[in-house]
Amino acid sequence: MIMKKQTAGRDLLGELAPEFAALNDDVLFGQVWSRESQLSLKNRSMITIASLMSQGLFPQLKSHFIIGKENGITKQEAIEIVTQLAFYSGWPKAWSAFSLIKEVYADDKEDLNSHGGGFGLGVPNNRYPQYFSGRSFLNPLTKPESVFLVNVTFEPGCRNNWHMHKAKTGGGQILVCVDGEGWFQEWNKPAVSLKVGDVITVPANVKHWHGAKKDSWFSHIVVEVPGTETSNEWFEKVTDEEYSKLG
Repeated sequence: MIMKKQTAGRDLLGELAPEFAALNDDVLFGQVWSRESQLSLKNRSMITIASLMSQGLFPQLKSHFIIGKENGITKQEAIEIVTQLAFYSGWPKAWSAFSLIKEVYADDKEDLNSHGGGFGLGVPNNRYPQYFSGRSFLNPLTKPESVFLVNVTFEPGCRNNWHMHKAKTGGGQILVCVDGEGWFQEWNKPAVSLKVGDVITVPANVKHWHGAKKDSWFSHIVVEVPGTETSNEWFEKVTDEEYSKLG
C-alpha cells in the first residue's frame, strides 16, 4: 500500500508558514510515513491514533481516523483501539473518539458476503484465532469424513502462523485460489504471490504460511490430502516486519 500524497500543510498553512507546511507534507508524510520497511502504514496509523487520543487532540484525531481507514483500519478495529485506550487515556476521551468513528465510518457498508469467490464467506474462524493475525472466515464445502474441502477467506493483511501438516505417509494440502490476492511461503524460500486461478501444492512436513496481501481480501479452497497419522503443528507468527517486506 502506498501512502497517498499529503497536501494538508500547504493547503492550510502554505501562506502563513510555508516552511512548516513543507516539513509536514514532504518530511513527516513524504518520508517518515513512507518507511513501510520499518512499520506498515496501518501500524503507523494505529500508533498515531493512540497518541492523539491520549492527548485529547480530537480535530487531528478525526483526520487520522480518515487516514487510518485509507490505510486499512476497519471500523471494528477502530472501535477496539478506542476501547483499549479508554482504560489508559480516559473514559471521556473514548466517548469523544467514538463520535469521530461514527462520523468517519458512517458510509462504511462493507458487505462481507461479497467475499469468498462465489463459494460463500462462511463463519468467523473462532476455533483457531490464536494462529491468525487478523480476521479469517471458514466455509466447509464437504464433510470431514470425505476428502475435506474448506473455503478460507482472509481480510486484508490477515495471515496464518508458520505451520506444518504432519503425516507419516501422504498428507499435505492443495490450495486453490478463488478470490483476491495473497501470499504463500515455505520456510527458507521466497514468498510466492497468489491470484485467482493459482494452485499451490503444500507437501506434508513442510513449514509454511499463507494469507492475504495488505490491500486485498483473499480466498482459497483448501483440499486436505488424505494420509496416515496426520496432524497440524503451529509455530511462530509471521511478524509485521517480515510481512511488510513483501510489498
